[in-house]
Amino acid sequence: MQTFTFNRASSADQAIALAADAQVRFIAGGTTLTDLMKLGVEHPARVVDINRLPLAEVLPNPDGSLSIGALVRNSDLANHLNVKQDYPVLSQALLSGASAQLRNMATTGGNLLQRTRCMYFRDNLSPCNKREPGSGCSAIDGNNRTLAIFGTSDRCIATNPSDMNVALTALEAQIHIKGSGGERIVPIGDFFLQPGQTPERETVLQAGDLITQVTLPKPMANARSAYLKLRDRASYEFALVSAAVVLQIEDGRVRQARVVLGGVGTVPWRALEAEQALVGAPASEATWQAAAEAAVRNAKPQSENGFKIELAKRCVAHALATVAQTV
Repeated sequence: MQTFTFNRASSADQAIALAADAQVRFIAGGTTLTDLMKLGVEHPARVVDINRLPLAEVLPNPDGSLSIGALVRNSDLANHLNVKQDYPVLSQALLSGASAQLRNMATTGGNLLQRTRCMYFRDNLSPCNKREPGSGCSAIDGNNRTLAIFGTSDRCIATNPSDMNVALTALEAQIHIKGSGGERIVPIGDFFLQPGQTPERETVLQAGDLITQVTLPKPMANARSAYLKLRDRASYEFALVSAAVVLQIEDGRVRQARVVLGGVGTVPWRALEAEQALVGAPASEATWQAAAEAAVRNAKPQSENGFKIELAKRCVAHALATVAQTV
């Protein structure tokens, strides 16, 4: 690990001023950053501790939405009464990720910025365009079993590893950002960037930008949601495929639907084709199967991960059937 300057910020404005350079990183739980610093993947010149900032509350709003501070720990968010009652897909996603010890440290803002688990990204001896732009992508012709089949490019096929991000995308969360240019709110669907020709850019954040909170819209009336995660082992493992689904069913038909896949996309992958197949259709096994087929229609598998197509279909169909049974 290289040497760095450490500062502890007492306000958001101070944190932003300290982080005006691209070689500065904020740290809260540190469950990703410290690992990557030890591996030599991240080597910031300055680390700014933001744990003292007043961003650790979950607050219901008068309009029925829910505000989640960027420093709310994953375990607290997963077990918060409002989240469990109104946004169960988020609670389930958080509880399916990492270990209890990591969930006690990891934060909402940090989880949004979680880096890929691609083995080549974490290995300084391997070419990786995400880590070193222009060096090449070792995964395309290498070990790519766990990597993406959606949103890839000839520069990068790494997956977004977060469970929470999949659920937040299904809930159409809003990301609140404060920076040197002021404050802005970014829909989560616009927050993550597909790799294209610049895989080193993963989000819309600029140097010095600080995530301050996440807002969840008021839940859809009479809707139900769930998160299903398929993985190589049952404990402490990243998803091969996951699905976050939200359904509103009235009079035996699907009125609204959101389907988002994890473990298969370079970003949390919203399956718009699946949603189109669902809306207006009868709540039936045939509909769930049709939506599952639509969800993988544009998949582009690599040499070792073609199995994810069938796994994703089964994951989506099972998640939809599970949610429909609770409506």
